[in-house]
Amino acid sequence: MSVRRLAPKELQPASFAFTEENLAWARQQIAKFPPGRQESAVIPILWRVQEQHDGWVSEAAIRAVADLLEMPYIRALEIATFYTMFQLQPVGRKAHIQVCGTTPCRLRGAEDLIDVCRHRIHHDPFHLSADGDFSWEEVECLGACVNAPMVLIWSDTYEDLTKESFGKVLDGFASGNPPKPGPQNGRQFSAPIGGLTTLKNGGGGATSSSGTPNQPVLSDAESKKPGEAANVHERPSPKPPGDDATRKDPP
Repeated sequence: MSVRRLAPKELQPASFAFTEENLAWARQQIAKFPPGRQESAVIPILWRVQEQHDGWVSEAAIRAVADLLEMPYIRALEIATFYTMFQLQPVGRKAHIQVCGTTPCRLRGAEDLIDVCRHRIHHDPFHLSADGDFSWEEVECLGACVNAPMVLIWSDTYEDLTKESFGKVLDGFASGNPPKPGPQNGRQFSAPIGGLTTLKNGGGGATSSSGTPNQPVLSDAESKKPGEAANVHERPSPKPPGDDATRKDPP
């Protein structure tokens, strides 16, 4: 487990105040829990604070959350420093890049993406670029292994990356025109990049002579829906009553 510490004092703001909208939202989260259990809302509220506070949580913000939830400061600090989803120091104004470095992404070229970050942002993770617009870190599995390698930028994933396509993604954020999230090589979701490999006859949309589908197998507007069988609840047949265990004579 890596050691996670708060940002140095010189980077810490003097105070933090919830916006009216976020304070109302936080109170809604607190109301979901029984009286005396308001501390259970600490994680969603810290996440909301991070979104308000330019992508990171300061010491003042953590203390404000603790005051709102009437919990000891140390408990809120323990949670903020334990979960790596919370950034403890300033991140890039335009993008904070989380590069997946788990085995599937490593095998598919994650090291190339890390090299891009080292050259374009900073050699070391958790450091701002010279203009303050970008920062990066290496993280564990982000759940898009089939489309490896991939990165998470804010709340969106960018998948099927190469060194060149990743550079274009960064160019988009730098210019204020981020590309569409998801696969960056033209594939549909996690479908085979070259088209269908199985069920070519009658298993989906019509295919061309080369075997590639003439139209997507499944579009966003045609999500799978459960059929009639999904609403059928099978009940096991009742078992006959067991014999009286107190009987001494054989049945």
